[in-house]
Amino acid sequence: MRRTCLWVLLGACAVLLGGPAATLADEAGDAVGALRTYLQQDRNSRPDLAEQPFADVPLSRQRAKQVRQLLYEDHVDAIRGSRGPEMQGGVIKVDGVEMPFFHAVYGKKPANGYSLFISMHGGGGAPAQVNDQQWENQKRLYQPKEGVYVAPRAPTNTWNLWHEPHIDKLFDRLIETMIAMDVVNPDRVYIMGYSAGGDGVYQLAPRMADRLAAAAMMAGHPNDARPEGLRNIGFTLHMGGKDAAYDRNAIAGQWKERLAKLQESDPEGYEHWVEIYPEHGHWMQREDRSALPWMAKFDRNPVPNRVVWVQSNVTHPRFYWLAVDDQHRKGGTKIVAGYEGQRIEIESSDVPQLKVRLNDEMLNLDRPVEIVYQGETLKEVELQRTIGTMARTLSERGDPRSIFDAEVTIALPAE
Repeated sequence: MRRTCLWVLLGACAVLLGGPAATLADEAGDAVGALRTYLQQDRNSRPDLAEQPFADVPLSRQRAKQVRQLLYEDHVDAIRGSRGPEMQGGVIKVDGVEMPFFHAVYGKKPANGYSLFISMHGGGGAPAQVNDQQWENQKRLYQPKEGVYVAPRAPTNTWNLWHEPHIDKLFDRLIETMIAMDVVNPDRVYIMGYSAGGDGVYQLAPRMADRLAAAAMMAGHPNDARPEGLRNIGFTLHMGGKDAAYDRNAIAGQWKERLAKLQESDPEGYEHWVEIYPEHGHWMQREDRSALPWMAKFDRNPVPNRVVWVQSNVTHPRFYWLAVDDQHRKGGTKIVAGYEGQRIEIESSDVPQLKVRLNDEMLNLDRPVEIVYQGETLKEVELQRTIGTMARTLSERGDPRSIFDAEVTIALPAE
């Protein structure tokens, strides 16, 4: 019994004796209490949370779970208190850009929230009335068996109306708000689009994949989009075999081959379905509606064990559990990373420094984590769960399933 108390119960004995473990537990408890007090302040006059002494106090797994709940409840309260009018009015506004939207609800609400289908209309570089008519068509084009069907009106009438930089921010806000309003399941978000809307899917799905469960492209053109970022979502492509304008049909066939090769080299990823209808032109007589039940088979994994991140010309600061500082946000850069057990491996990186975000869903944060780059161990680190990291990763995205407890910055050796 003495051996058990001395070695197995060392932590418990330290608490009884008032040793280091007790001190850490007290500090963590005080930090959670300080956070509660902080959150009770008027949010408009709160000091910066990151600068508060309790933000960097190490937390246990259980304390981190409490913090996550407190932070997200506060976030939800803020969203519900400020964004009701835009939901009721059907117009989202970010950085002075407005996006009207139509929505309809189908089926019974599941326990974890409705699926969300964001459906982008065609048109493009045309007079406003043409895009308005395309928007009206999109409102009634698809009907999911279950879910919130949202047909937004593009803010502009440009050729690239669905992949201009403001679209990512507008969609982020729409998704964040519907999750906070307890309407949408964050792991069942889908995008789809027809013609110019399909152009948008080609572009947005790879760069917003960490938000999505699946995506469906109908009758569009990829322009300079790349498919590598689709690794962890379902992706379906529908095209008329006679849709020869801008070589849409030929390029769809090329994407079919590209996706097949990606999946062949990485069998756990790149689930896809490409359907080219030989008898149809640009209008597929609604046969493309089969994409909806196919997409609905997928749920998002917010912490996949392998990530392929290729920045497009519209760059993002984070992708799944990876992040980069602004100076390293460059179009065309690629990072491939994965994790297994207590090991994080950076397979390749076009940037010299990146951040890895972690939580206990991925690995055990109470044990050391090995950081490996191209097969060589860079370091072994002991990471700490902190309020500051959780608050920052929540504020970036407003996604309860993408909150991370700990973060490590990795400087990669020059080649």
